[in-house]
Amino acid sequence: MDPKTVKFREAYMSLCRNAGRVLTFAFSLILLLCLQAGTSLAQNTSNTTSSDEYPKVDWFIGYQWLHPGGTIPAPGHSPLAPVGMKLQDIPQGVGSSLTYNFNKFFGLEGDYGGNWNKFGNESTASIGPRLMLRGDGVNFFAHTLLSYNRLTVRGLDPSNGIGAILGGGMDIGIWKHLSLRLFEADYVVARHNFASVTTPAAGSLRRPTLEGVRLRSGLLFNFGYPPTAVPAASCSVQPSEVMVGEPVTATATGTNFNPKHTLNYTWMSNGGKVTSKDNTATIDTNGVAGGSYTVTSHITDPKMKKNGEASCTANFTVKEPPKNPPTMSCSANPTNVQAGTPATITCTCTSPDNVPVTVSNWTASAGSISGSGNTATLDTTGASAGPITVNASCADSRGLNAPGSTTVTIEVPPPPPPQASKLSSCDFPNEKKPWRVDNTCKAVLDDVAQRLQHDPDSKLVIVGNSDPSEKRKNLAAERAVDSKFYLSGGEAKQAIDASRIETRTGAAGTKTADYWIVPPGATFSAEGTQPVDENAVKPVPDHPAAAKKKPAKPKAQ
Repeated sequence: MDPKTVKFREAYMSLCRNAGRVLTFAFSLILLLCLQAGTSLAQNTSNTTSSDEYPKVDWFIGYQWLHPGGTIPAPGHSPLAPVGMKLQDIPQGVGSSLTYNFNKFFGLEGDYGGNWNKFGNESTASIGPRLMLRGDGVNFFAHTLLSYNRLTVRGLDPSNGIGAILGGGMDIGIWKHLSLRLFEADYVVARHNFASVTTPAAGSLRRPTLEGVRLRSGLLFNFGYPPTAVPAASCSVQPSEVMVGEPVTATATGTNFNPKHTLNYTWMSNGGKVTSKDNTATIDTNGVAGGSYTVTSHITDPKMKKNGEASCTANFTVKEPPKNPPTMSCSANPTNVQAGTPATITCTCTSPDNVPVTVSNWTASAGSISGSGNTATLDTTGASAGPITVNASCADSRGLNAPGSTTVTIEVPPPPPPQASKLSSCDFPNEKKPWRVDNTCKAVLDDVAQRLQHDPDSKLVIVGNSDPSEKRKNLAAERAVDSKFYLSGGEAKQAIDASRIETRTGAAGTKTADYWIVPPGATFSAEGTQPVDENAVKPVPDHPAAAKKKPAKPKAQ
């Protein structure tokens, strides 16, 4: 054979061997571009199924294009001088696969594909695992299949080989049970044997390896979905019972919604003011009457046109604060008074519920009372002896009342304090002995003595007086002292204790002596009197002794 012809045929065969690799790279690039487009489409399309849902079985059927990717012996040549023939692309074809899904990711796939034209046909029957990555309406898969490959070329005996299929693709959901397989790109490899038409010297023409590419597109039918779970919602409140003014926190939890979708929450309540954020709401119960109320949450998935909403309710109870009446205690200061003496009344009112209180409606069973707030004054003028009851009322801001009272006792007036009283008087008419206690005066003093003996706790004050015309010094004091002497040690032997008798001088300007009885507890307070210094003024006897004569001077010797 001509050397140029040999070089041409070697170059031609090298080109054929590399054609499959070139096509594989081209289809891989197309696959990458389609993946990007599909991801963008998935993000802007409302999906018919959740990524968590998957069918038990899916069946694909569609168009298949094949690039066999190999060179085989050309028919009609001697086995001793075989000539290579590159297999041409086969655009006519069909593909189908049936996959049983063990879970949302893994399945066992059975695959058949066939292509044909006027020069021959190639068909594959394969089985192997498939990995499916499921998204919201867009799925990506890859599979690795062990393949039985049958190649039939006109003029040659059919060749059966063992090979493999490696590849993947992209499915877009149309509705739950139908998807569009936008593309499937597979690397198809198989080894054949043409020993019947070649010799061992033929090398790769005797046992050629086909490295081809097939592309598919079609419909995917999905069967055996689990029953569709209807979205549901549950609501809870914490706490379920509050006092008026205390907040309530409500929480809504949705189930069977697509976890990749953002949900919208709408809140309402028939009691209180609702402030919400996402699945949590706070209910302000200020001003709410006591009773049971309901909070409602409506959850919606804006990306779902069907089965995309659910509602729930929760009940809570608002309790009004306990309405305990106020309590009040009253006191008087002082509690015992004389008629005419005022008393201050103070009432202390408190509310167990800490609401405002006021004290009013002051009344008294006697006397008169005037008050402001929790303090009043009782006027006891003209009140009879005995207790006076003072009443008041305490009311809170809710109209609940409580009475209060206290007692002021009007005491019986005490007897007037004892007073010194003038018992009698004596006259001293004797011109020569103006100090002398005569018989008339003695009779008066006997009565005075009898009174002092009858009232042993009483005292006597004797007030001696003198007429301005009388010139004797200390005459008023002598009349008082002489009267005392008669009572304490005189001739009548009255024996009145001298310490019970006080002598004083007065300014009455008469020739008299006045006798004042001073009962226990009383004092003598007559104006114009002065006490007598009894150390200087001594009693004058009725018959004073004659003055002692001075002794005669001795005669001179």
